[in-house]
Amino acid sequence: MLFVIRFFPEITIKTRPVRQRLVRGLRRNLRTLLRRLDAGISVKGDWDILEVDTGDVDEALNAQVLEVLLRTPGIGVVMPVVKYPLPALDDIVSRVLPYYRDALAGRTFAVRCKRQGVHDFASIDVERRVGAALLRETDAKGVDLSRPEVTVRVDVRHQDLYVVKQHLQGLGGYPMGTQEHVLSLISGGFDSAVSSYLCMRRGLQTHFLFFNLGGKAHELAVKEIALYLWLKFGSSHRVKFISIPFERVVEEILEKVDNSQMGVVLKRMMLRAADQVAEELQFNALVTGESVAQVASQTMPNLSLIDQVSDRLVLRPLIVSDKQAIIDVAREIGTESFSAVIPEYCGVISVKPTTHAKRARIEAEEARMDMRWLEAAVADKEIQMIDRVVEVVAHRDVEPESYSSVPNNAVVVDIRHPDEQERQALVVPGAEVVALPFYQLSSRFASLDAARHYVLYCEHGMMSRLHASHLKDAGHTNVGVYRPQ
Repeated sequence: MLFVIRFFPEITIKTRPVRQRLVRGLRRNLRTLLRRLDAGISVKGDWDILEVDTGDVDEALNAQVLEVLLRTPGIGVVMPVVKYPLPALDDIVSRVLPYYRDALAGRTFAVRCKRQGVHDFASIDVERRVGAALLRETDAKGVDLSRPEVTVRVDVRHQDLYVVKQHLQGLGGYPMGTQEHVLSLISGGFDSAVSSYLCMRRGLQTHFLFFNLGGKAHELAVKEIALYLWLKFGSSHRVKFISIPFERVVEEILEKVDNSQMGVVLKRMMLRAADQVAEELQFNALVTGESVAQVASQTMPNLSLIDQVSDRLVLRPLIVSDKQAIIDVAREIGTESFSAVIPEYCGVISVKPTTHAKRARIEAEEARMDMRWLEAAVADKEIQMIDRVVEVVAHRDVEPESYSSVPNNAVVVDIRHPDEQERQALVVPGAEVVALPFYQLSSRFASLDAARHYVLYCEHGMMSRLHASHLKDAGHTNVGVYRPQ
């Protein structure tokens, strides 16, 4: 199958050198991502479009390719097409008719033609000629140029004709890696997940920083959402996951800071630590999920005080977003389900938190603290590449066994996101398959028959290994990983 890629519109208005750089980046990213599916997939093109040719492959692979294209930053439109040498004007109809005859039955339509090159006809000539023929030779209800039920799309590019079978909106944004490195403070909740996604969509190489306040369960929950975001939107580039043990810093705040000032002080401590990590790793900016007035620490005066502990740029993609709008984006990108059940570790809870903190007061409260605990927390940070986060949980004694075929009488547990399960159901001949999304594993695995053996499955094998390791560490010895060849 052949897919034509149109770029995010902002790319097309850049200067020639910038546009060329962005297109090169997108082409490189697609080659990296699609090579994992099939080494024979080609990605060609430069200035106006990219062509992704899967060759003669089955529909399942084409569906996987389409999924990759739709979630890759930098793509404005994805069009599965059929490409022909450009015929005479009257013969274009014969190329279009087979793909739209059934779709037009009983429905209104309009023909849209994009044309590039020198021809003895205009785009409107194609639209009129093809539209009249389709109206005559199909059971279409009629032509509606304002609000057609079906849009018949035809592209003429020099001496090639493209019959567009579908016109699908891509993710938009800029190609991953074409902008700077940023460090996103991620807690696993709705806000930090969505703000991380928005940065990735904008082409920023987004690394993750996690402040551990709740032990291994908290760490696992945040790792799975970071891994999910990276696998879905940013896996053309490797990024880092940094974990900082912050329990002792929180204890210091609880013991020595006035109750009303604790929220602002905690945020300042986190930003100080993040700034040190970003400085060490040479990241250009910090990212948070804060939104004006969502909670007491996020008023304008408090945010201004929080920012003063760092000279680094702090990006807040959600700064004027409503909570429901944030949840809607989380639902759209697939993070709502497990952000809703992730353990909440607020660290400190003030009875009457200040909404207008004063610098002198905050600095006086911080002066009571022993800053060596902050230094120790940063020094104890753990840095891993995102595709190796499983190894924090997968100690040598709980490394799960991996199977290329399902063991006798074992149950395959499909832990993919429900959206992925719906798009392509997992069928393993001769084996029982149970759908249990990864964000429900920790709460529901214990209710499964302990006498059975379970092998976890996900598309890339990373999430399944992460959770199998965690389950083994929790005492479940009847679990492994299913990695079919």
